[in-house]
Parts: sequence; C-alpha cells; structure tokens
Amino acid sequence: MSGSRSMTDREVQLWVQEELEWTPGLDSAGIGVSVEDGAVRLSGQVAGAHERSDAMRAAARVQGVTTVIDDLTVRPPEGSQAVSEEELAAAVRQAIAWVSTPPNSVHAEVTGHHVLLLGEVPWNFQRERARRVVERVPGVVSVESRIALIRRASAEDTAERIRHALVRTATVDGEHVHVAAEGTNVVLTGRVRSWLERSEAETVAWASPHVEHVENRIVVSP
Repeated sequence: MSGSRSMTDREVQLWVQEELEWTPGLDSAGIGVSVEDGAVRLSGQVAGAHERSDAMRAAARVQGVTTVIDDLTVRPPEGSQAVSEEELAAAVRQAIAWVSTPPNSVHAEVTGHHVLLLGEVPWNFQRERARRVVERVPGVVSVESRIALIRRASAEDTAERIRHALVRTATVDGEHVHVAAEGTNVVLTGRVRSWLERSEAETVAWASPHVEHVENRIVVSP
C-alpha cells in the first residue's frame, strides 16, 4: 500500500485493527472497528478509561483516517464496585500529586467511578497529563477535565510565531495550516494528511505562552 494513493475503507480498517493490536497494554479483543469514507468508528468494551483513550489515539495514528468516532464503553474491573468513592478519590489525589502540576492547582470530584477534574494550571500539557494519569487509576470509568489555563497576556505576533513553529515542525506541513489569533484565542484551519498531523498542529499552538484557547478546524484529507 502506497501513501501516494487513496486507501480503501477496508485497508484503513485492517490497519486500525493492527495498530490496536500493536498498542502496548491495550486489550483489543473486545474492540470493533468500522470505517466509512475514512471515518473510523470504535465500538465494544474496554477495561478502563485509559484503554478507551489509548484506543482512540491508536486509531488516529493510522494513515487514511479522517476522524475517529468513540462508541466504546468502559466496564469497571472485577471487584471495583467494592471500592468506595472515598478510596477512589484518595487514589486519584495521589495520582495527581505525582504529576508536575503546581501544588494544589488541580483537584478532583468523584461520583461513583466518574472523575471531574477542576483547577488551573499554566500550560495545556499539564492539564492533559493530569487527565491521563487519572485515567490510569484502577476503577476509574471516565474522566472529564474542566481544568482551566491561568490567564495570560496576549501578544500582537502570536499568530506569526505559531506559523513559524509549524513550519519548523517536521511532523506538520505548516504551509497548509492557517493560523488566526484574536487576543489569547487561536483558530487553526487548512488541510493536512493525517489525524496525527492535525493533533500535532494543535499541540504546537498550545505551546504559545500567549494562548488560552485553541479551536482546531483543520480538515484531514489523506
């Protein structure tokens, strides 16, 4: 299969299935994969919130994927029903303490096996890291992050600096990504070849010290 031609939905489906099997720590046996016009739908059951996220990221890495639709459900591990909210909350607090966020900047509200993250951190990668580490706490079924970024000053050259960063990045074709900035809000548009490239462009934008919100409107067109 060559990257110079369009892949069929069947080829994309097979590659996604192989990528799911290739992903360490992910039990892909219970995950179904269907593809229509490059849009991948994942269905079935996984053992935890982290497996759900790992499966979504694995599918997004595959060539020919234009979007990933999450129809997965999480089954709590055996015996997790015996874990109280207080015990699960204590495990979540300990997990948050292990990541490099400012002390007491993130806290969690636990309802059943569902976790809501709140607070403020300086950088987007810190709130993403907090969400991912909590997803891996045994017994957690879902994680919703409402962690905000600490307010930051805007800059007149924000869009230009992000464009330069995109051009420097080997994993993104920066010539096909357009950046618009108003205050601390950034909008990304354009076309890229893969979902992974789309995600990387957003990561680059979040790295700006003058950005509080990124709206990613980039279209994937393999």
